[in-house]
Amino acid sequence: MQQIPPLWLDPETHLARHNPDQPILYFSPRVLHQVAERFQAGFDGLVTYAVKANPHQAVLSNLVAAGISAFDVASPAEMQAVRLASPDAMMHYNNPVRSAAEIDAGIAHDVASWSVDELSELDKLSGVPREKEIAVRFALPVEGAAYDFGSKFGAAPEEAVELLQRVAAEGWTPALCFHPGTQCEDAAAWVAYIHAAKRIVDAAGVPIVRLNVGGGFAANRDGQAPDLERVFAAINGAVVEAFGPDHPQLICEPGRAMVSESFTLAARIKAMRKGGEVVFLNDGIYGGLVDIRDMGLPGRVEVVNASGQHRAAPRRPRVVFGPTCDSLDRLPDGLPLPEDTQSGDFVLFPGLGAYSSAMSTQFNGYGLSDVATVIELSGQARP
Repeated sequence: MQQIPPLWLDPETHLARHNPDQPILYFSPRVLHQVAERFQAGFDGLVTYAVKANPHQAVLSNLVAAGISAFDVASPAEMQAVRLASPDAMMHYNNPVRSAAEIDAGIAHDVASWSVDELSELDKLSGVPREKEIAVRFALPVEGAAYDFGSKFGAAPEEAVELLQRVAAEGWTPALCFHPGTQCEDAAAWVAYIHAAKRIVDAAGVPIVRLNVGGGFAANRDGQAPDLERVFAAINGAVVEAFGPDHPQLICEPGRAMVSESFTLAARIKAMRKGGEVVFLNDGIYGGLVDIRDMGLPGRVEVVNASGQHRAAPRRPRVVFGPTCDSLDRLPDGLPLPEDTQSGDFVLFPGLGAYSSAMSTQFNGYGLSDVATVIELSGQARP
């Protein structure tokens, strides 16, 4: 009989019982289901999941159970992961630069939608069945995100016009897609893109079946969840304003915002130096804390002792290093930890479901390897 992994009440209970000396991610399927339901209830279109954020099988299978039937994939490995979770899931291949072998893999996996942002890449898709959808990916100089994806992918609007015409002339189902950039909290970015999409459609003289408004939905950093419903309303209103009542079907592809809140990372304090001003953890930027290096310190971090009790003393900022021998393995300065924090305590980082295990390395023999399933997570963002 297959062994079923234990389900713990919360991270604190597990830490007190096991006192692990390696970093651990705690996963709450309940939280993941709640976020998936929030997207499906609020977004007026097809909700897909960007697998790149966290390809763990527990994540994919729970999203399938929560009603997510389509996934944004960027590689054959992600296609295989989706197929393990759901043999009949729909896949959108929105990484617009592919090798011949990757294209063959996408065809073999029956990818339903492909994106392109240059004519040379469209030529490489000649073997894609003509009943499939090809979405022209375009980019605008729009602000509002933590960093812009348009510097790498996306055709200029005038180039998108020609691409859209070619897609239609070749017999594929024409669509458009864009990505406003990661951690985008400004709904105006989506509004600008949607109106630009209508101008592209009009200039090309090609109606589109679907408009993919990308990911980029913000996940919490400071304890208050972003107002996703406000963004959904802005998107829904803009597409009606731009295209009218017979607008194309909408698609979104959240990754970070979908999975972040369902994981908490626990790292143990290995040592404290200089009167506690300098802290060494057993995880760092080569492991599950890599996203903190790029996105900045989170505003909600908890410290618990070996008995699972939360430290509650006033906080002061610390210098925090990871466990490797590289001096670059350092978080942005100023992580606020309680005054009574001690070596052997655990630092809990809520909201680290995205780009933690997915980007963790095994440099120096450190890195993430364990995931424990829990019912509850403390310190979650609340809408």
